[in-house]
Amino acid sequence: MSKKEPKRENVYKMFDRIASRYDLLNRLLSFRQDVAWRNKVVALLPQKENLSVLDLATGTGDLILSMAEKSKNFSSGVGLDMSGEMLKYAVIKAQDNIAYQNISFIRGDAVHIPFDTNTFDTVSIAFGIRNVVDVSKSLEEMHRVLTKNGKALILEFSLPKNRLVKAGYLFYFRHILPVIGGIISGDSYAYKYLNQTVESFPYGKEFCTLMEKAGFSTVSEHRLTFGIATIYEGVKKQ
Repeated sequence: MSKKEPKRENVYKMFDRIASRYDLLNRLLSFRQDVAWRNKVVALLPQKENLSVLDLATGTGDLILSMAEKSKNFSSGVGLDMSGEMLKYAVIKAQDNIAYQNISFIRGDAVHIPFDTNTFDTVSIAFGIRNVVDVSKSLEEMHRVLTKNGKALILEFSLPKNRLVKAGYLFYFRHILPVIGGIISGDSYAYKYLNQTVESFPYGKEFCTLMEKAGFSTVSEHRLTFGIATIYEGVKKQ
């Protein structure tokens, strides 16, 4: 695993710069696996009527919009992100669709969530937890704003266990993805940052331990596509 730890302060400014190409590059660089991964997160939503959801680092709103469209239990949601430019695209995608009428988008920090304790049935974050400046504090905040028996769903990149798969994955992540991402987005730094944060971020049991320390119970992980991504879930018992 790479020891290089990129700075995360003001990383939202980087996302402001690449917002117009973000969705295109997500689909292209993941071979549309990002869509399948988000669908698996939706399938893990609690089986409770009138679900209220907070989606952190919501970006262009892909995850929370998928929840509203595909979950019969979804009632209302808030998408929160520090990047104003990303949120502009989320709002555009949500316009003129009745399925999204109970979703609002606000600018805010996942380390200092601007909502009261015991507010949401589910808190989600997709490919964003590794970008926050204080992961433990963000997890504690997620736990705080959840209602009793509420669930956290965290989708994040991870590293495959199989040595051959891992070697191929890292070659793609280090040498191919940054080039393609840089050319299309016009921001080479953004896609070098991506592979650096993935390689330096805790995953698997190590990340599950962080969730448990933040107060979550029944913590589990669901490895996806040979371990390229993982969904972590945890429950707030009290």
